[in-house]
Amino acid sequence: MNTDLSKFSVGNYTAGPKWKIGVWFLVNYYIFDSVFPWPYGFKSRLLRAFGASVGKGLIIKTKVRIKYPWRLSIGDHCWIGESVWIDNLDMVELGDNVCISQGAMLLTGNHDYKRSDFPYRLGGIKIEEGVWIGAQSVVCPGIVCGSHAVLTVKSVAAKDLEAWSIYAGNPAIHVRKREITE
Repeated sequence: MNTDLSKFSVGNYTAGPKWKIGVWFLVNYYIFDSVFPWPYGFKSRLLRAFGASVGKGLIIKTKVRIKYPWRLSIGDHCWIGESVWIDNLDMVELGDNVCISQGAMLLTGNHDYKRSDFPYRLGGIKIEEGVWIGAQSVVCPGIVCGSHAVLTVKSVAAKDLEAWSIYAGNPAIHVRKREITE
């Protein structure tokens, strides 16, 4: 059987009220996905106004795309780098002191390529305390990144990352344990 995208439907998936999605689209485009360096506190307040849970001390750079802030939880003292894309059709949770580097992608949605109608396959992402997601890396749907794990530059997390471990490659594999010195 061949893929037939004319049969695709979102099924019973709902992102939220159409008015909210529309207003967020404008805010996301003009504030978050902008090259203008809007103040971090202003961006944090906007995310909260749209239903995100945001801790204190968020640093969120320019050109960041967030699909639905009402499906986003950010802990204290997190960094979100330039051109990060949080494609959160499902819930994304960032623990405290998480760093998402430039151009990284957090993808909670995919498609079931085994079915001709190509339906959504969704899975939330949980990034625990102290995790560093390297520049231009990808975290796939349903992944848990354990406490203080590191996903190196341009790597793809297709399986859960163990705590205090460093992962590299596509798909990412365990390289070594992470050690932090003072």
